Amino acid sequence: MGLEDAAAQLQQIQAELSSDSYELNKKNADTEIYRKWATFTIADELYAVDVMQVKEVLRFTDITPVPGAPDGILGIINLRGSVVTVISSRTLFKLEDKEIDHNTRIMVVEFDDQEVLGILVDGVDEVLNLPDSETDRAPGVMHEDTQHQFVQGVCYREEQLIILLDLEKMLAGMKLHIAEAQ
Repeated sequence: MGLEDAAAQLQQIQAELSSDSYELNKKNADTEIYRKWATFTIADELYAVDVMQVKEVLRFTDITPVPGAPDGILGIINLRGSVVTVISSRTLFKLEDKEIDHNTRIMVVEFDDQEVLGILVDGVDEVLNLPDSETDRAPGVMHEDTQHQFVQGVCYREEQLIILLDLEKMLAGMKLHIAEAQ
């Protein structure tokens, strides 16, 4: 699936969800609850966040550095007249930097009552409709490590592990990281 197809699918799904069933989809009235997740890669691992928090996905564009910005803050971009701060997912996950390539994307997300932020990821994959029964809560041991504090759960799809992230906790962790650096 190409980026354009994934972006079109994301927009279509957001329109469907915002029309009358905000975050939840029912397969039918008396069965399973499904949730939609936007998937992306960081260091060859597949992650996902609630699709309703993803506003758009951008091809990599020049990021203007901000002098004195803490580690993890790559800089800012101009998004149709709005200034958007871009952070590094790799710094947040305590991973080595990677060269920008044709798959690198900026996921523009919304959190904390209308706050918008760009997250640099290695690639964006697709939107998945996952039943709650296929998702497992994150193992308790994962929460001991800082990078796993924001893991909401995990699931397997076609024999691949998908790590479901709590975007609010993830970005709260980034805010804490910024505050500690100042």
